[in-house]
Amino acid sequence: MHLFFTPDLQSTDKTYTLSEEESKHCARVLRLGQGDAVTLVDGRGGLYQAEIAEANPKKTKLSILQHQADYGKRDYRIHVAVAPTKNMDRMEWFVEKAVEMGIDEITFLQCARSERKALNLDRIEKIAVSAMKQSMKAYMPTLNQLTRYSDFLKQAVDGQKFIAHLVEGQERHSLAKSISGQDTYTILIGPEGDFSPEEVEQALEAGYKPVTLGQRRLRTETAALAACHTIHVLLDV
Repeated sequence: MHLFFTPDLQSTDKTYTLSEEESKHCARVLRLGQGDAVTLVDGRGGLYQAEIAEANPKKTKLSILQHQADYGKRDYRIHVAVAPTKNMDRMEWFVEKAVEMGIDEITFLQCARSERKALNLDRIEKIAVSAMKQSMKAYMPTLNQLTRYSDFLKQAVDGQKFIAHLVEGQERHSLAKSISGQDTYTILIGPEGDFSPEEVEQALEAGYKPVTLGQRRLRTETAALAACHTIHVLLDV
């Protein structure tokens, strides 16, 4: 199955022209031609069956044959807000695996102990698109720019809110035992040096519940993925 990302495709469209990047992949890399069947995803839950009307490495034209809405839609949402690691390869790995697993939103946090002060969101978006296509997902997660921790806490967040931290002297409960029902879940994951005690207190004051991801000490990207996986295991039944 050959799958292409078509973010501006509408459910009522009968024809569509692939972007130059996707056209090149279609016509030159995959060597697809007129009459070949392809599958399209719009990143908003739409899955389309189409046929190549004209193969061109710059403008491949398609005929839309069938549309399916809400493909793979879940009754719960996952939002992971994580401080990016100093080694960006590790954070890109998290994005790739989280998209494959299924995630709705990722926010990158700038915390007191963060070592990374900037990131290339365009590159991260390309990694997310690739993972979405390879795992046959029809939903593209929302990817938010690097956001100051204090500013993020001021944002209105729906559903249940958690902060996973290792600060001693703070009572924490298992995330697995804190999940309850189909809802929106927001989980804060700190930098490699963890959240500061002050940041934990700020989160608690903002209504976040302190949780643990288990007895083992996890790296930032592992913790973020473990949180995502825990929710899926409990609710994806």
